[in-house]
Amino acid sequence: MDVNLKLQVVYFAALGNNSVEIVDLKNGKAIGSIKELNEPQGLAYIPQTNEVVVSNGGNGNCNFYNANSFIKTASVVLGSDADDVRYDSTGEKIYIGYGDGGIVVIDAVNHQIVANIKLPAHPEGFQLDRQAGKVFVNVPDSKQIDVIDLKTHSLVDKWKTKYGANFPMAIDENHHILFIGYRHPGKLVAMRASDGKIISEVNLVQDVDDLYFDEHTNKVYASGGGGSVNVFSFDRSKFKQVANIPTRSGARTSLLIPSFNLFILAERTGGGKEAQLDIFSTTK
Repeated sequence: MDVNLKLQVVYFAALGNNSVEIVDLKNGKAIGSIKELNEPQGLAYIPQTNEVVVSNGGNGNCNFYNANSFIKTASVVLGSDADDVRYDSTGEKIYIGYGDGGIVVIDAVNHQIVANIKLPAHPEGFQLDRQAGKVFVNVPDSKQIDVIDLKTHSLVDKWKTKYGANFPMAIDENHHILFIGYRHPGKLVAMRASDGKIISEVNLVQDVDDLYFDEHTNKVYASGGGGSVNVFSFDRSKFKQVANIPTRSGARTSLLIPSFNLFILAERTGGGKEAQLDIFSTTK
């Protein structure tokens, strides 16, 4: 999921429907769809060009769409399993994990590939630390976190993980702290981005898929298929769980919007209930 802050519109990849759905937060209504996708996995809204980029896990295509008309404007072919997407608005660069092991860097304005960084296996969640000039990448099949230099686009370090299935990642850029969500077992780990040293860890919802850090409240939000959203406070040395919100089983995809004080969770069809977005206030 991602948000158009100006229009207060959320875009989210509906993997099972092979579409991107668009929801108006002000009115709580679906206002459009981008259809005929191929296992949409990740997306990002690009304010500078008013486009939405969507990565397709099925055919590896990364498609660009006008955010008003939803008409496709460009496509970049990566070959296979295009996945997580990050957008650097300062550098106007899009970062996409894909295939058997790679992060591709795309110029957001001209839709051209400017770098292709090879990794030992398929990347999952990753984050940019612009101040440190690094990209940190979860590579669960290799049981490690890879560190990429933003300037040289080269792999500069590898940290072996304590637990297995490290999928989502969040970051506190101001203090250079990474938050890693593990599935085997369900653990949330905070580590120093300078050397990978573990600061603190705590039990986490099972089947964790999305993870967010709110720098204004120093809270970490985690959504997982295990049937809850976990919220933790973090004081740069230890975690304290402050909320455990029951959700529909399998509801894993979420989005934190700090400027609106909202946390949004996508609940898929199940138990006789239709798919829906749950919207939570983060101020209560």
